[in-house]
Amino acid sequence: MNIVIKQGRVIDASQQLDAVKDIYISADKIVAIGEAPAGFKADQTLDAQGKWVLPGLVDLCARLREPGSEYKATLLSELRAAMAGGVTSLACPPDTDPVLDEPGLVEMLKHRAKSHALAHVYPLGAVTRQLEGHFLTEMFALTSAGCVGFSQADTAIVDTQVLWRAFEYSATFGYTLFMRAEDPYLAKNGVAHDGEVASRLGLKGIPVAAESIALQTMLRIAQNTGANLHIARVSTAESVELIRQAKQAGVSLTADVSIQHLHLTEMDIGFFDSMVHLKPPVRTQRDRDALRAGLLDGTLDAICSDHTPVDEDAKALPFAESHPGASALELLLPLTLKWAAQAKLTPAQALLKITQAPASILGVAAGTLKVGATADVVIYDPEVEWRVDSRVLVSQGKNTPFLNQSLSGKVSATITSGELVFQQETLQLGVQPNLHAV
Repeated sequence: MNIVIKQGRVIDASQQLDAVKDIYISADKIVAIGEAPAGFKADQTLDAQGKWVLPGLVDLCARLREPGSEYKATLLSELRAAMAGGVTSLACPPDTDPVLDEPGLVEMLKHRAKSHALAHVYPLGAVTRQLEGHFLTEMFALTSAGCVGFSQADTAIVDTQVLWRAFEYSATFGYTLFMRAEDPYLAKNGVAHDGEVASRLGLKGIPVAAESIALQTMLRIAQNTGANLHIARVSTAESVELIRQAKQAGVSLTADVSIQHLHLTEMDIGFFDSMVHLKPPVRTQRDRDALRAGLLDGTLDAICSDHTPVDEDAKALPFAESHPGASALELLLPLTLKWAAQAKLTPAQALLKITQAPASILGVAAGTLKVGATADVVIYDPEVEWRVDSRVLVSQGKNTPFLNQSLSGKVSATITSGELVFQQETLQLGVQPNLHAV
């Protein structure tokens, strides 16, 4: 199908483009920007006047809950949510059930995701078998099956000899390790930042040192082995400074922050609001300000959704017993642009953190509108005012700290591989959106 997107404000950080232009799509590629190519005849015309035309978003961490936790969400429900949020490429961590530590499981997930013809799914394989931290997985075989990197999700490798071997092996073959820094003993049974709010509410705290001690170990091993290290979901000011110093010392290092941690602090827990039970926990305003500053100066490279759908019953439990996580695929874009407005950034500067930067970290061809690129395109209406409502969210997980808050801007349409798969005009309360292959 040939598609033309007319008179939208095209914003693409990868080519420093911010101008009103037409975009021409043929088959699954962007074939021209501005003037129609010779002989082009549109089968479908999309009017984007007054709207923004953006590259499809790239998300570094989205849990799709398959296999094993379909009662929380399904692959189809979360890929639908990705389309509603304009996320056309996403990485999923290996903490499924069973764990993504065997090539056959990775191949099955890739096949199922491809059959839905929605977002491009890039699995991260487990660093150790069953994520238990004892024996390394067959990383080469997992890469051949479709893994773009390796992760321990939210579990730690306590044995530093095993950790060292994982870094050495990944350095030998050029793999990237996506690691979240947390000392499991210091964080044990913790559910909130170890500070004033946790003390007042009687909640077991997770100290800043739990992150920084584990991070220092990883940085030192990365420096000694030459491994490519990505630090996932940084949460503290101390970690930002450690990453800044490591980059200056020449460590092969990137890092991201979740969209929740850019906007929330420990004060948002309020009176035991389990929607703010996250992992890692939201921390102080000083930490939040440091995360924002780290994004501005390039210490932190990208923003992720850390999408973690949780069933209603698990979130309805008392704070300390509730399951951590937030549903965020549909909020990543408007919340990123909200941060951009507060930080006085241009849209292109902010969009870089959720398009080209994460694509580069994953090593995938995505997050760009360059001619010849795969046509993953988002049409976004910056003027729409809407309320985050459980009836509006497409994700099966309705758990978000931003529930009932008002946001500006919403995805109007999403094109994946040259095919229109989502149109916001069909999204009404209680009605599923018009999505391809559902």
